[in-house]
Amino acid sequence: MAVISPATRIAPPLHRPFNHRSTLASASKNLLFLRNPAPSPPIVAVRCQKPFSDSSTEPTNQASSVSSSIDFLTLCHRLKTTKRKGWINQGINGAESIADHMYRMSLMALIAADLTGGVDRERCIKMAIVHDIAEAIVGDITPSDGVPKEEKSRREKAALKEMCKVLGGGLRAEEITELWLEYENNASLEANLVKDFDKVEMILQALEYESEHGKVLDEFFISTAVSNRNWKELGC
Repeated sequence: MAVISPATRIAPPLHRPFNHRSTLASASKNLLFLRNPAPSPPIVAVRCQKPFSDSSTEPTNQASSVSSSIDFLTLCHRLKTTKRKGWINQGINGAESIADHMYRMSLMALIAADLTGGVDRERCIKMAIVHDIAEAIVGDITPSDGVPKEEKSRREKAALKEMCKVLGGGLRAEEITELWLEYENNASLEANLVKDFDKVEMILQALEYESEHGKVLDEFFISTAVSNRNWKELGC
């Protein structure tokens, strides 16, 4: 057993300009970082009984893993800032980002009515999260760009490979690749369903933009066909 002294803990800054905000002031009573904390009890960490060897590379590997994860997440930040090109081409101000689109698709998979036929809900959620992840590098390639489907797929596969390299490989990178390829090739019931979620999300966004911006976005409806089965699964 090893005891870590409270003095070794890293505390967040306590002197921040929060107190002038009434909402935060009222909430601060229950938030440790907005007031002087009471002395914390010692933190007890359970370590492996095997003595740590100075020659071990475990700390280095852990640091490398954390660094790779941060690099990967920083790269994924582009998904939050890259706007979906189809809406930009329609002159939509404040268009949704790639991450916005994937997030609502994930919610669709989460709230869909009971899925039948052995469809794995968790896999659908994961697939929705990663299906456009390569666009962090290649951007949102649309039919109006005139890029052949095969070339689009090649670029995205190369981008995905690079992103998994940034992540440092391993099981999580393998899972992301597997999910992405399954979706790309429409190779499962889950992939087929998530592709329909992709269409449903686009239709819903088009309806919202028509209402908000007074535009007619018929081309997004014409290009999209969604089965009645999947509409029912969404509870629509």
